[in-house]
Amino acid sequence: MAITARQLQDIMDEYDQLRRSHELLIIERRDQVADSIPEIASIDKEIAHISLEEARHLLYAQEPDADQASDLSGRRIHDRVQELSRKRVHLLIEHGYPPDYLDPIYLCEKCKDTGYIDNRRCTCLEEKIRRILAVHSGLDPENEKERFSSFRFSYYSNKVNRKAGISPRENIENIMAACREFVRNFDRQTGENLLITGNTGVGKTHLSRCLGNELLTEGKQVLYLTAFQLFKILEDQAFHRSNNSLVSEEDILQCELLIIDDLGTELTNAFINSRLFLCMNERILQKRSTVINTNLSLEQISSIYSERISSRIIESYTVLSIIGDDIRIKKALSSLDG
Repeated sequence: MAITARQLQDIMDEYDQLRRSHELLIIERRDQVADSIPEIASIDKEIAHISLEEARHLLYAQEPDADQASDLSGRRIHDRVQELSRKRVHLLIEHGYPPDYLDPIYLCEKCKDTGYIDNRRCTCLEEKIRRILAVHSGLDPENEKERFSSFRFSYYSNKVNRKAGISPRENIENIMAACREFVRNFDRQTGENLLITGNTGVGKTHLSRCLGNELLTEGKQVLYLTAFQLFKILEDQAFHRSNNSLVSEEDILQCELLIIDDLGTELTNAFINSRLFLCMNERILQKRSTVINTNLSLEQISSIYSERISSRIIESYTVLSIIGDDIRIKKALSSLDG
């Protein structure tokens, strides 16, 4: 799972602080109970002493000549601890305290607020990581409308497009299948890239956000930026300008999946051309995946940017061309009919 060492350390520090605060609370409770129920302190001391004896018994029981008497002794120790523990609970209840008032406190009982179970990440740690990745992603994995399961094919016509030789509906179903495959094989692939093209309003942005959210919920480091945002960040950092972005050039180059939306809507110049090539080329060399959405054709990309950029796309990107009418107009007409 892609998360920086600093981010992971911050999470583990949170776990440490949580455990310490709970430990201090239990100490305060023990002092409080000791004042109101002195017998509890005596029981705790006896349990601690017996527990030490039980530990010694376990060591003794591992000796080759350990006999049945040792087993009986061990059971007696265990039974006594259970008896004292029941008495302790009874005293707490008798004095108006909850039966678990002095028990350790954990937000996550599975990992005891350590984040790990047998050296594997607990689900609570996985959730913390997902939340951190989501904050920096530019996406919203909680938005159920931007998931594959909510993608609506009904906006795409079943009428065959003569030029494409396929209906928009069948075309988008094929593209969706390719996107699902991209997500399904993400851990096994080595830097596959997608170029999603099509006219304005055919669903390029929505599809790429769905794709990004699917991977984000699996704990992948996804970064979604419009072309304007991307080049603004790169320009500000290149010229050492201050900005409020949480995203750095390193994030752009190192994230597992970079999604660039609406390439071609930004003002293009030599600087942007060079930074786009650097970004694409560096990610290709590092085998990190990129998804680009654009209204431009490959010929237009070559003309507006450079042949070396279009060459990289031809060599390293799978092109998915969406056909069909402007969905936003269809939605507007549909709302008027309603």
